[in-house]
Amino acid sequence: MKHTLAVLVENSPGVLARVAGLFSRRGFNIESLTVGRTESNDVSRMTIVVEGDDRLIEQVSKQLHKLIDIIKISDISEDEYVDRDLVMIKVTADPSQRVEIMQMAGVFRARVVDLGRKTMTLECTGNEGKINAFEESLRPYGIKELVRTGKVAMLRGSKFSSTNGAHTADSKEG
Repeated sequence: MKHTLAVLVENSPGVLARVAGLFSRRGFNIESLTVGRTESNDVSRMTIVVEGDDRLIEQVSKQLHKLIDIIKISDISEDEYVDRDLVMIKVTADPSQRVEIMQMAGVFRARVVDLGRKTMTLECTGNEGKINAFEESLRPYGIKELVRTGKVAMLRGSKFSSTNGAHTADSKEG
């Protein structure tokens, strides 16, 4: 089962390397990892997607808690959450194909972000299924380059992961 972990960490040099190192030393594969600062400049949030059973996730969480820079870990997989991914895809696009590609982009609410003489670069955001479908729809045109972010995720409604503990992933308030 895929687990999505929301990890709040101190915004300091080397934290990402220590977290990634912990996973690699134990032979765990990170499927997706994104990191960025939060509403507080001294706190960053990592969204980590890892495949594994509940026992594995418990083991990873215990190991993460031992790292000094970790503030809070929440496995938000069991709760309702909103997630997004970003993809940029550069495709071969002769002038005769551009209208067709732009129509396809419209179906996915994607945008053209660059035009070359023989290429188009498009961006699309959405959940994993939408991003996968968008990628597959562009394959027939010839994908020249593709880059994808990792998943970013946030609990739905009034629940949130925070450092104050008032409303956390463990809270059942709605």
